[in-house]
Amino acid sequence: MALARVLIVDDSRTSRKLMRNILEANDYEVAGEASNGEEAWAQYKELKPDVVTMDITMPKMDGIEALSLIRKDDPEAKVIMISAAGQREKMVEALKRGAQDFVTKPFDEEKVVTTLKDVLKN
Repeated sequence: MALARVLIVDDSRTSRKLMRNILEANDYEVAGEASNGEEAWAQYKELKPDVVTMDITMPKMDGIEALSLIRKDDPEAKVIMISAAGQREKMVEALKRGAQDFVTKPFDEEKVVTTLKDVLKN
């Protein structure tokens, strides 16, 4: 049985694939994938995943806006933000808006798995 159901949100197909590979190799189930904040919001409501990995910079609606919508609808939502280097201000903003933690790109498998375990425990 999967450890948790995860919704992957990233506008980069390559990043989604890398995250999917890490998750599946570590017994997580990928509940779904979204390529922008609008899709993330719609899929969150439909799929009710245990945790979301949310890229910050995306077209249509960015990760911070999507995070705000998800947390407003579900204050218990667990969201891990994904950031590229140099997005410190946006990371601080995301944490203020309720993100549990963050992981930077390029992905470090051990860091992704440790962060997931920590977020799911709390």
